[in-house]
Amino acid sequence: MTGDAADHLVPDPKRPLRLIVTGGGTGGHTYPALTAVRTLQSRLAAAGAGVEVLWVGTADGLEARVTAAEGIEFATVATGKVRRSRNPLEIVSNIKDMGRALLGVFQARSVVSGVRPDVVLATGGYVAVPIGLAAWMCRRPLVVHEQTVRLGLANRMLARVATRFAVSSESTLPLLPRPARTAAVVTGNPVRPEALSGRPEHAVEALGLYGFDRTLPTVYVTGGAQGSQQINGLVYGILPWLLSHANVVHQCGPANLEDLRRQTARLPAELAARYLLTGFVGPELPDVLALADVVISRSGAGTIAELTALGKAAVLVPLATSAGGEQAYNARHLHEAGAAVALLGEVSSEDLRQAVVPLLADPRRRAAMAGQARAYGRPDAADRLVDVVLSAAHGRRIRTA
Repeated sequence: MTGDAADHLVPDPKRPLRLIVTGGGTGGHTYPALTAVRTLQSRLAAAGAGVEVLWVGTADGLEARVTAAEGIEFATVATGKVRRSRNPLEIVSNIKDMGRALLGVFQARSVVSGVRPDVVLATGGYVAVPIGLAAWMCRRPLVVHEQTVRLGLANRMLARVATRFAVSSESTLPLLPRPARTAAVVTGNPVRPEALSGRPEHAVEALGLYGFDRTLPTVYVTGGAQGSQQINGLVYGILPWLLSHANVVHQCGPANLEDLRRQTARLPAELAARYLLTGFVGPELPDVLALADVVISRSGAGTIAELTALGKAAVLVPLATSAGGEQAYNARHLHEAGAAVALLGEVSSEDLRQAVVPLLADPRRRAAMAGQARAYGRPDAADRLVDVVLSAAHGRRIRTA
């Protein structure tokens, strides 16, 4: 299995493939799974086959809203969160959640034995543990996908029972438990196809960026859907200087929009014409990313996957409170490869300015970093993961296209 289009695996179309998907809680676990499901559906439809999908998650998780919008059948099981703190109160919470997790395993076993899936795909989050263990107990093939360079706690638990373990980076392979390494394959982290198809001119039209100076580079600033007060503050501290060297699309988060509008209202007209402040970027995001020459952002797994697949020069400001220091690890990994600039620890606006200066001033340096980022990108990650899912499902039913 190579991941090349000519070698993609397709099933015998005699009956629909039965798939259970589990994972969620955050977009980092939910959206890669959704992209894989969409890719699988398209692959099987093109082969004249179908797929029956059941997504198992939590009622209050992002996955519940996503599946409702996508028309995917959804079920819930109990789950518990393991806290790493030694705080006595959290230890008590751990004990209570262990009971919920045990209940979840019994519920999950009932679900798996009832559906009898050809394969189970788990993408992380605590909800993945009960279904993953149930797949193992019911002897159903289990494919686990890890989005980050380092292993999440849930996936670490499932690594020992997985049929196949898909990772986003080769750097993850040595971190796997030794028995899991023989079942491991590097697929990359699935990226939504629409994220890769943006057009700069569409961003200009959709967002009315007619005051932008196209002889200057464009910087896209984002802290994620909710924005980042830290990144907003860092950018505001150098904003007049930044606008004298670049156009800026600043996605600040809906809750931060009015404050920043007041703070930036006195920008000189010439600079204000090159500045778009918005709370949220919706369907235009692929076009904004296509327009951007430099991105200032967090370094979550989904962000990293998109920036590297697109080949974007980036300045990364990790979220300090991310689980297990995951974002700092991701940012440092790319920084050491020359594929991004990582600002770690206590960061000032001057630190950000110093990081951005060479990227704005030297197009060759910017292009070199973009090239390094692209070398780490895997735009075909969804197809690669679907290959793994199909190969694990029923080997005797799989043929090469």
